[in-house]
Amino acid sequence: MHPKIFVTGIGFITSIGNDRITVTDSLRKLTSGIEKHPELQVESSPVKVAGTVKEFDLESTDPEDWTYPVAYQVPRTLIRSFSPHVLYAWCAVRQAIEDAGLSEEDLSNPDSGLYTASGGSMRSIHKHFQKMDDLGVMACNPLAIIASIAGTLSFNLVAALGVRGSSAGLVSACASSGHALGTALDEIRLGRQKRMLVVGAEDCNFESIVPFTGMRALSLDRDPTRASRPFDKTRNGFVGTGGSVCLVLETEEEANRRGVTPYAEFLGWGQASDGHNVAISHPEGRGLEDAMRKALCDTGTEPSQIDYVNAHAPSTPIGDASELCAIKKVFPEPQSISFSSTKALTGHGLSLSSIMEAGFCSLALRDGFLPGSANVDEPDDAIGHLDLLRETIDRQAERILSNSSGFGGANVSLVFGRT
Repeated sequence: MHPKIFVTGIGFITSIGNDRITVTDSLRKLTSGIEKHPELQVESSPVKVAGTVKEFDLESTDPEDWTYPVAYQVPRTLIRSFSPHVLYAWCAVRQAIEDAGLSEEDLSNPDSGLYTASGGSMRSIHKHFQKMDDLGVMACNPLAIIASIAGTLSFNLVAALGVRGSSAGLVSACASSGHALGTALDEIRLGRQKRMLVVGAEDCNFESIVPFTGMRALSLDRDPTRASRPFDKTRNGFVGTGGSVCLVLETEEEANRRGVTPYAEFLGWGQASDGHNVAISHPEGRGLEDAMRKALCDTGTEPSQIDYVNAHAPSTPIGDASELCAIKKVFPEPQSISFSSTKALTGHGLSLSSIMEAGFCSLALRDGFLPGSANVDEPDDAIGHLDLLRETIDRQAERILSNSSGFGGANVSLVFGRT
């Protein structure tokens, strides 16, 4: 028997809100965070819309010129090595720490660790290489590497928060933060940590979004209200977004000691690979099916005990179809499992997406609702016997499964339960 592990704090910096109350309201009302992104309104960008992060202006190449909510002021000595997604993460982490009621002593001891998920900052990398090419190697910012490469999220947060427990950054594209959550859960299960902070983050700018156009992966629709439409027959690509979400995971003993009321129990997880293609999901959802079955096995859950599936479904023709195949195999007739994709509201956050949706699932379990799939005018015929929620409904779930899939056929499924 595994010890019980709870989600005790959440921090949100997302396109649909920068706090728990706003995010919950957006999920209930299907309020979209997708709009025309100012940086994409240029001739060189065929993509025009994104899930923008409000209240932040991070367009300047100098972090000291950024504007963001005053509640999260960062000391000058710290922000110099930040890229945009690190600032989002700083804000989400500070929010989650306050939400969980953690003290400085709770964080800075060997029993508390931090796992992160991010692809790094394409803007920062480009900026620093450009300076090196123009002015020479010795003109490089001494913090250039720390501020830009894939591990920058871990480097900065571990140092800034004084973390002394386990720390690592995980990179598996759109499954990254799912892997971070799962490995953090295992770290606690093995008795190595009593508490883990897990954070995923991505930039939300020209350089982080537009390169996917070359893959023909992005929607070129210019209407923000229609561009992201998972499971619709006419879906034509994903909409980019950025931001950060942080979850605090703690043992039952720690949660009880501090008198905190958890959002949800993190019951377990599963992972598997497609072994198929570097960029395209297996057409029958082979790896995702295996990941879901492993998650159910890990948690001792029968398919009939899952009340809702939060689908990865980024609104791509191939990706959504692959996931439908996998879900129908794990939940065959007569079980009409309820499912939806919240990416219709937020856009696709890449390595951020798994933890962002885990946060949504935790809210749904605590507050007794299931989020709907927006923008579905013509449901895909392949949905078959499954129950696609096209509106948010008030229904108390006991167990929720959340999927993520990434490049190379990496798949993660997470299972959360009501406390």
